[in-house]
Amino acid sequence: MNSVGRRYLSGKFWWYAVLQLFRNNSPFTVIVLFIFALVVKFPALLHPIAPDPVAGHFLFNYILKGLDFVFRHGAFAYTMLAIVILYVQAIYLKSIASRHKIFPRATYIPSFVFLLLTSIYLPFNSFSETLIVNWLLLGAVDVMFGFTQTTQPRKLIYNASFLLSMAALFQFTFLAFFFLLLVGMVLFRSFNLGEWSVAMMGYITPFYFLAGILFLADRFSVYAEWPHIGFSLSSHVTSIFYIITMVAGILILLASGIYAMQLNVAMSNIYVRRDWIALSFYLIISVFVAILTDEALRTAWLITMPALSIIISHAFLLEKNRRFSNFIFYFSLFFLVFCLWRINS
Repeated sequence: MNSVGRRYLSGKFWWYAVLQLFRNNSPFTVIVLFIFALVVKFPALLHPIAPDPVAGHFLFNYILKGLDFVFRHGAFAYTMLAIVILYVQAIYLKSIASRHKIFPRATYIPSFVFLLLTSIYLPFNSFSETLIVNWLLLGAVDVMFGFTQTTQPRKLIYNASFLLSMAALFQFTFLAFFFLLLVGMVLFRSFNLGEWSVAMMGYITPFYFLAGILFLADRFSVYAEWPHIGFSLSSHVTSIFYIITMVAGILILLASGIYAMQLNVAMSNIYVRRDWIALSFYLIISVFVAILTDEALRTAWLITMPALSIIISHAFLLEKNRRFSNFIFYFSLFFLVFCLWRINS
């Protein structure tokens, strides 16, 4: 056996093997990620939460009524569905990063970070409308990144506008993501009045059809329940120490990701740099929306996790400073273990 093999077996560099596994683009990593998801989200399975209808969120309440025919309000079934959705979203996040060359090479680090961050707060792993909204937002961002490399720009512009509009129908404050559409139009397309008209049409379409359906069903009054805002800063968590530690840990990871991003993006082409500008706006708008979302939506901060995960992933992929990336990997695992311990305590 060679010296490298003995060093791996001795466990001296076990962290390097794990980190390299997620850094690579091996198909076997998908299986490892699923096992990782089950392990870190096991506390959620031990304490499953069944979703309840939320006043004023009529679209989500209709979806919940349909799902209740299958799950019969079973807490474990809903929680398992939420975990599977989070896992698939993590893989989709990696797919977006790979297809649009967000990072120099394909890697599963964004999936790993997304699963890690969504495990630090127990309600994130329950079925909620934020899970559905994240699909719409990720789909819109994926489409927008393709604005610069398409022969059918108006089709993509309409699709992105439609998806962002659908997100707003679930929660009034998600209207703020309209600014993300404007950012995408400015960054990825030169000004064209026809394309901007298509963007407006795509954004108006869901509201138009939903209003027609509600009018025909004599349920138009539910639209009056839609406009509402609140103030949500995780007041459901009773431990102040846990809140401070959780926020501090995320800020440290975010700062390390921004530091590494500045080093990596400087060597990227103009199109990738524009993608990172759009992702930065995505994060800023997500934080703004999460703060102003009604407190009844306990998982509002989940909408920040996709953008956070991609930015933080830079810290794990900093090739010029392996000690820094290894330290961040250690820190993230310690942070995760602490949060899981507090959840179970």
